[in-house]
Amino acid sequence: MRRSQESGFREFAAARMGHLFRSACLLTSGDTYLAEDMVQETLGRMYVVWGRSSKLGNPAAYAQTVLVRVFLAHQRRRSSGERPSDEIPEVSETAAQGDASLRLMLLDALRKLPAKDRAVVVLRYWEDRSVTETADVLNVSSAAVRTRSTRALARLRVQLGRVLIRDQSAVRVRSLIQIIEARRCSPAR
Repeated sequence: MRRSQESGFREFAAARMGHLFRSACLLTSGDTYLAEDMVQETLGRMYVVWGRSSKLGNPAAYAQTVLVRVFLAHQRRRSSGERPSDEIPEVSETAAQGDASLRLMLLDALRKLPAKDRAVVVLRYWEDRSVTETADVLNVSSAAVRTRSTRALARLRVQLGRVLIRDQSAVRVRSLIQIIEARRCSPAR
């Protein structure tokens, strides 16, 4: 890779790392360590194809696609020794008490969704992508995205209760996800 291309990649990585990390946090239901690993793997894969970036129409969108595919690949290859825990980790005292229970409840609800449903919710309602864009990222049909979206929202509605989500309003789901993103998924320094 030429120096000009490498410096361009470094600028791209610096500019997109925070956004990729926040998306990865939501995909991993708040597991910041796994989110950091996923971002590193995504940027590593982007570095390999960066020399061909002229063929990429939108490198930022391609990076999001790579991130989602890294997440789905991780979900498929999770070792048998890893087990999800029913215990909620202790919340730091600095967290806002009003949003803490809501944030933990939403993270737990997202964690219970299957990986592809969680990816659809994050892409559709956090990334605010269209059905077609989400279908392209996940390499499925638009009908599959609509079906997964409907089912995932129904599962969230059941898990969170009708008080939190009364309809399928993307604004409400997105605001709940933003609470998590703002409080829980800040990049480690």
